[in-house]
Amino acid sequence: MANSPQAKKRARQIERRTEVNKARRSRIRTFLRKVEEAITGGDQAAAADALKAVQPEVMRGVSKGVLHKNTASRKISRLSARVKAMAA
Repeated sequence: MANSPQAKKRARQIERRTEVNKARRSRIRTFLRKVEEAITGGDQAAAADALKAVQPEVMRGVSKGVLHKNTASRKISRLSARVKAMAA
């Protein structure tokens, strides 16, 4: 347990950041799930719209430090490929 005032303050700050990051991660997952559901539902128009909505959200997660850049790029790339494959 933190004993020094500095360590106690850092613990409080980490607690607040953790809540914010959880909310951001949850929001990103919700957007990703919408794309997944549209793909499994077979609705290409909805999947394409959901993909357009998820891209800025995922990249915002990168800029906020919630996701790694390569992870975000990989997720978007794979989703794009799946949406594109629906057209064929």
